[in-house]
Amino acid sequence: MIPQDFIQQLLDRTDIVEVVDRYVPLKKKGANYQACCPFHHEKTPSFTVSPVKQFYHCFGCGAHGTAISFLMEHVGMDFPEAVRELASRSGLEVPEDGQGRRPEDGRRDEWLAIMDAAARYYQERLKASEKAVRYLKGRGLTGETAARFLLGYAPEDWQGLAAGVDNYQDTRLEEMGLVILGEGKRYDRFRDRVMFPIRNERGRVIAFGGRVLGAGEPKYLNSPETPLFHKGRELYGLHENRRGIQASGHALVVEGYMDVVMLAQHGVQNAVATLGTAVTPDHVAKVFRLVDRVVFAFDGDAAGRKAAWRALENALPQLPDGKEAAFVFLPEGEDPDSYVRSQGPDALRTLCTQAKPLSDFLFDSLQAQTDMSSQEGRVRLVKLMEPLLAQMKAGPLLSRSLRARLAQVTGVGVTEGRRPSSPRTGRPPLRRDMLASPQRLLIQALLTKPERALDLQERPPVQGQDGAALEWLLEFIQGHPGVGARDLVEAARTCDFGHLIASAAANMIRWEANEQDEIDYQGAMASFREQWAQSELDRLNRIPLSQLSPEDRQRMVQVLRIKKLDQMNRIKGE
Repeated sequence: MIPQDFIQQLLDRTDIVEVVDRYVPLKKKGANYQACCPFHHEKTPSFTVSPVKQFYHCFGCGAHGTAISFLMEHVGMDFPEAVRELASRSGLEVPEDGQGRRPEDGRRDEWLAIMDAAARYYQERLKASEKAVRYLKGRGLTGETAARFLLGYAPEDWQGLAAGVDNYQDTRLEEMGLVILGEGKRYDRFRDRVMFPIRNERGRVIAFGGRVLGAGEPKYLNSPETPLFHKGRELYGLHENRRGIQASGHALVVEGYMDVVMLAQHGVQNAVATLGTAVTPDHVAKVFRLVDRVVFAFDGDAAGRKAAWRALENALPQLPDGKEAAFVFLPEGEDPDSYVRSQGPDALRTLCTQAKPLSDFLFDSLQAQTDMSSQEGRVRLVKLMEPLLAQMKAGPLLSRSLRARLAQVTGVGVTEGRRPSSPRTGRPPLRRDMLASPQRLLIQALLTKPERALDLQERPPVQGQDGAALEWLLEFIQGHPGVGARDLVEAARTCDFGHLIASAAANMIRWEANEQDEIDYQGAMASFREQWAQSELDRLNRIPLSQLSPEDRQRMVQVLRIKKLDQMNRIKGE
């Protein structure tokens, strides 16, 4: 575990503007810097970086954080990698206190080096294999495309990889799924296969997919789960096509490695593929961080529609308001690779623009299972739909719209549930949120001036998320004297209230400290004092007068004085 005081020291030496500008060109605007958001597709810049506060916030999609979280979310680093990257730039050595370390800590670089060596070996063997080259050329693949995706070939030898690594007996080859140990013998997992390196978002090889040459089984073989590779989280082609995805404004999710490779060769450079598994919630969330629209492409047969339905189920909980998911079903006997070769890239792009929206696919699929001519069938549709709509926590407005459509289609009243919050817009509001709780205003006041925590020695019992977040913030400030807003945002990143605290910090970018900030703070303090006084009065009133201690009597006089003062202030204000 990396000590918190080192994180603060590291961020003190880091200029977030310089870090972000390496990946996203920034333009000066007033006291801050702006750019089109790298986490979602937009035409008007709403991504703002504050050199004073040393954090970023997108007023379109809500992405926020420090230099560390930017490297994690945009570049694909994990937390230790991001810290080490910034430390190397600042000339600092990362300390370790030895607590809470994972078994793989310190070994990740070794594993990645082994995977890189294997990828280089497979690439070299492809050049020497007439059979593999002939197969790829027969599929229409060019040498340029093969090089871009680092394609290779695993020879038919049982221990061919021994020529590509320093020590074939190294147990790390087994840990990475490159070698299998069986009956006391070691042999290559991948043999006589065209190799597709699977890279993480930083471009490092973390796994392989191998396509058999000939009639062997299985047709495609993936690396097993390893400390580097979890197939339910990774998407093939995301590293290679990241810029194409953002430029096109949508991602095309397909099922095969060759689909991604051949689409890219034909100019469709916004495709990614799942790795021999169904679309997972992690897949959906990862793509939605890049763009606002995702198109899933499946075969038009029963198996393709079944896979599409699984994708829909996993997309629903991850679908925020303002994002779109749609489905394309290719003609029978076609896959994206064959379709783009026979019909051309423009035909595929047209299919994507005409893709069936998730809402239509949802209704069409469920209505096909019911008899809409009977009242019982319409009620059945409601019962089928309700569990799916209940999952749409990230998209309350879309959920509300679908419930209204369901009620219209069936004639059955549908429970709407909690009223959704207002949608985000790409522009900051023209005025402050007058409905913010006193706790929320105090959180923002503490982020502006953490020393204000000294004013909050007495406070009412914790209520709700705002109250719990305020308590966490107060305890952290009191335990870390001299901490700043940027440090508080970073420290809160992994706690339950991280998003709430970062959201409050975002308002500090919108509204620089001024007289209104102090007015808000004083108003929130007055409300807070009144809440505390009322809670204390309620507690004291439950105690019989004869049993009140001298301290309790003194506390009651204090509470009544506060309530009377607050009442007089309100009268003056009116």
